[in-house]
Amino acid sequence: MIFREVEDRDLVIRARKGSVDAYNTLVSRWEVRVYNYLLRITGSVDDAMDLSQDAFLKAYQNLQRLDDAARFGPWLYRIAHNEAISHFRKRRPETGIEELDLKPNLSPRMAPVEVTLAVESALDRLPPDQKEAVVLKVYEGFKFDEIAEILECPASTIKSRVYTGLETLKAILAPLAKGATASGDLDKGEWQ
Repeated sequence: MIFREVEDRDLVIRARKGSVDAYNTLVSRWEVRVYNYLLRITGSVDDAMDLSQDAFLKAYQNLQRLDDAARFGPWLYRIAHNEAISHFRKRRPETGIEELDLKPNLSPRMAPVEVTLAVESALDRLPPDQKEAVVLKVYEGFKFDEIAEILECPASTIKSRVYTGLETLKAILAPLAKGATASGDLDKGEWQ
C-alpha cells in the first residue's frame, strides 16, 4: 500500500502539471473501487455510474486543492461520499426508507450467491451512517483514520459505527448461519 501511495502521489503531481495521461491512470486505478462503493451505498447501477463520473470530474477540477498528494484515495472517496449525499438529498421526497421491504429472504440451504445477496440485503437494513462506515472498512479496506477523514468525523465515532453495524449484521444473519450450519452447508468459521 505504501508503494501505491507513492505512485498515486507521483501521478497527482504529474496531473497537476497538466498530464492528462497521469490523471487517466489514477482514474483507471480507482474507478472500479469508487463505483463499487457508490453501488453499495446507492443500490443503483445507473446512479453509481453517474455519481462515479461526477466524482472523478470534480476531483480533476479540484486537484490543486488536494493538500497531500499521497492521500488521493481518501480525498477521492470524500468527493464520492459528498456526491452520494447530494444525490440522496435530491431524491429524498421520492421514497422513504420505511416504504422499502428490506427483509432478507433467508433459507437454510443457500448457494454462495444467495449468501452474498442476503448479506447485501442485511447491509441495506443498517442506518446509512453505519452502512457507509462498514462498507468503507470491510469492502474498501480503509483504516479507521482514513474513514474518519472521508466522513469528516472522529475515528472513535467511526469505530463505534463499524462495530455496531457489524453486530447488527451478525444479529440479522444469525438465523441464516444457524440454519446453514444445522443443515451442514456452511462451516462455522465462515460466519466469524
